[in-house]
Amino acid sequence: MNKRIIILGAGESGTGAALLAKAKGYDVFVSDFGSIINENKEKLNQAEIPFEEGKHTEDLILNADKIIKSPGIAPKVDIVQKAIAKNIPVIDELEFAFGYTKGKIIAITGTNGKSTTTMMTYHLFKEAGLSVGLGGNIGKSMAGQLVDQDFDWWVLECSSFQIDGFIDFKPHIGVLLNITPDHLDRYDYKVENYVASKFSLFKNQNKEDFAILYTEDDLISQYLEKHQISSKTLAIKFEDLPYEGAYANPSGIIINLNEQRHTFSQELLTIKGKHNQTNAMASILTSKIARIKNEKIAESLPKFKSIQHRLESVGNIHGIEFINDSKATNVDAVYYALDAFTRPIIWIVGGVDKGNDYSQLDVVSTNVKAIICLGKDNEKIKEHFKSRCAVIEETQSMQEAVEMGYKLSKDREVVLLSPACASFDLFKNYEDRGNQFRLAFQLLEREIELKKLSQSC
Repeated sequence: MNKRIIILGAGESGTGAALLAKAKGYDVFVSDFGSIINENKEKLNQAEIPFEEGKHTEDLILNADKIIKSPGIAPKVDIVQKAIAKNIPVIDELEFAFGYTKGKIIAITGTNGKSTTTMMTYHLFKEAGLSVGLGGNIGKSMAGQLVDQDFDWWVLECSSFQIDGFIDFKPHIGVLLNITPDHLDRYDYKVENYVASKFSLFKNQNKEDFAILYTEDDLISQYLEKHQISSKTLAIKFEDLPYEGAYANPSGIIINLNEQRHTFSQELLTIKGKHNQTNAMASILTSKIARIKNEKIAESLPKFKSIQHRLESVGNIHGIEFINDSKATNVDAVYYALDAFTRPIIWIVGGVDKGNDYSQLDVVSTNVKAIICLGKDNEKIKEHFKSRCAVIEETQSMQEAVEMGYKLSKDREVVLLSPACASFDLFKNYEDRGNQFRLAFQLLEREIELKKLSQSC
């Protein structure tokens, strides 16, 4: 009799896992407590995979040999706790997919920057002509892709929620960019639990593997003082050149690896800010481990475009640049965004506060010309920054915020959407918020152009 696999959650990862499990001969059932989008229903029906939505039927779930859980489903959910009580293994889609690839895994995590680093690493490998797949917390499901195709390399963005579902998963190259307190409700409000989750990415590595770590991050360095990693550890730094690893200064990015030094000009980078130098160091160092030639890296870097909603320039009006950083949903991400510009900033901020500590944003006093609050409850933001910023405005729609940003700015200044908050008060998600920012900019641009034409007639 075929082993029974239950998939909890029929999003991108769950549907992909179901299709791979079916292709490998498992008895598969998919259960989603919410609704399943039509596209995924069609995929499941075509593969003759039974599913349910709007409920979790215990009799159909708790007879599983294994459960693959969506990362978004908390371990404390009742059906998951009942499975654990019955000693049913509960794993992540990437853990399942790992058992069916012959490729080498590059797994990238961190509180911030992992999407940019994942995309840049994938870009460098792709441009170099390597066989490479992209997956994890970005793009298409790794498991779903493995139904039809494997790759020599897989570049995977890994959230802590996904890492928590790893048992045998072993990256050949693991990258940890930074750790700042986030999602603590999933970790009993203990930052040490969150740190341990991030570091468990490396738990199955051996001396043939690589761990790339930004060692100037306080929580990373504190963990390393008390714990050892079995793989070859390579440091990313700014303050001094590591024996092996990557270093950045104003003139370039320097890679020390296998007793060789490689230098890449900062002018090759298309992404702004110190945090993006960290991302670039990780991507370039990973590429050198994979033996990609310097000239190919130097040729590919200027072609890389930043990902949507992360310090993404949506355009200029009269020399005023509008930047979409909607993905910045915590204070640490906003710090890096504000620190990325030397020009005066009109900062659009607000949404659903996640217990933010705005005292970390001292940079506001020097970099920010005006604050535009966008959200249903902006009192905490206004109270904290009232003595630090002379101009604080309040808005209730993206169009109003963008138009206000334009009115308050002048040539060579920046209107920056970097909310520091979740989006669910006014928007579906951070993508919707970023897309509305872009649309509001386009409408403003069109309005100004029409006004100019009417005046010239």
